[in-house]
Amino acid sequence: MTENQSYTPHVPHLERRKELGFFATILQGLQDMCYIWAKETRSLLTDEGVFLFCLVVPLGYPLLYSWIYNNEVVEDVPVAVVDQSHSHESRTFIRDLDATEGVKTAYWCNSINEAKDLIGKQAVHGIIYFPQDYAKSLNRGEQAKVSVYCDMSLMLNYKAIYQSAQAVATALNTNIQKAQSTTDFTNRDDEVTTKPLDFDEVPMFNATGGYGNAILPGVLMLIIQQTLLLGIGLSAGTARENNRFQDLVPISKHYNGIFRIVFGKAMCYFMVYCIMAAYITLCVPRFFHFTALSHGIDLVMLLVPYILSIIFFGMCFSCMVRYRENVMLLVIFTSVPLLFMSGISWPLSNMPGVWQAVAYIFPSTFGIRGFLSISSMGGDVHDIEPELIGLWIQVVVYLVATCLVYRYQINKTHEHAKERLGRIREQIALEKEKK
Repeated sequence: MTENQSYTPHVPHLERRKELGFFATILQGLQDMCYIWAKETRSLLTDEGVFLFCLVVPLGYPLLYSWIYNNEVVEDVPVAVVDQSHSHESRTFIRDLDATEGVKTAYWCNSINEAKDLIGKQAVHGIIYFPQDYAKSLNRGEQAKVSVYCDMSLMLNYKAIYQSAQAVATALNTNIQKAQSTTDFTNRDDEVTTKPLDFDEVPMFNATGGYGNAILPGVLMLIIQQTLLLGIGLSAGTARENNRFQDLVPISKHYNGIFRIVFGKAMCYFMVYCIMAAYITLCVPRFFHFTALSHGIDLVMLLVPYILSIIFFGMCFSCMVRYRENVMLLVIFTSVPLLFMSGISWPLSNMPGVWQAVAYIFPSTFGIRGFLSISSMGGDVHDIEPELIGLWIQVVVYLVATCLVYRYQINKTHEHAKERLGRIREQIALEKEKK
């Protein structure tokens, strides 16, 4: 060895100590994460509000909502008839209308005002009005008018009355055209003339043509999001109310790291909502015989990113919750707009681009569309690839945002702890000076 060369001694026990220190840090982080997970689970079970929204509401509310819309198609909706024509033609129309499944002639009135009083009393939900010149116009070959007034307080009643009247009017028009035919064609030729394009209406995905099968998949997925956000928000509000400085993170040695806090809390909610989501998406539709064509693996691949995105979304925005009551106003107010913005009850083609962009912020947009595709339309994971990509992007984005939020909250907690410690030292110093 020359004089210019240096020698660095090799100390195996120092490297071993560093390795043990690294593994000890990881082990301590895992222990803290499990501690936070256990504490969050205990809080979920003991806090009445969190327990109600995370366990009771997801179990009971889907059953209540599905039971309300279990009878998807209303039948024999009562209507009032105002017949000013008093003719054979008007009585034929009324007889055919009464023979349909959707409408039942409940009252015969002498005037519109009398029928309006019945609607005001909710005795009927619609009015069928025949003017005096109804039969005269038909016999002259002129266009006759039948007025249909529907109570719009319930869309199902409106649909039943309007479609029944439309079906009777269409059949009546066909018969009139056949009767007025002056050609020597056969009956089959007359049928082709009056109805040149024949078709069979076969619903592909909503076999019953009812409201439940159409809207329930979106509502079920929205229930998962809204109840989970309520639970996370109530837990955050409780943490602030119980903290002296209204901090989200308490002063504790176990809460001294971002990932242990974020993943510890997320483990609790993910564990609970894996069970809740399976119950809501698999059991509830089959209880009420709604369309359910989803397969297990496809549903798992959709629900995992959906639940994670909701959890991190809720934890990120829980920093805005100062009191427990605030989360109720924030979450419940958005339920109906989120259902509309998902595109399940309002076509996306008629939705402004601004609102479509706003819809991409919320996990329910992708979750509802994906669940509708695999459950009601029989699609698989390849059919919902855009929704899965959107959900995983949300998972990453909201995870990073949540870590930044909790980094800020940890710093605030440390600042408050230092301020409190400084005041205690000042008090101790003053007491020593007095002595």
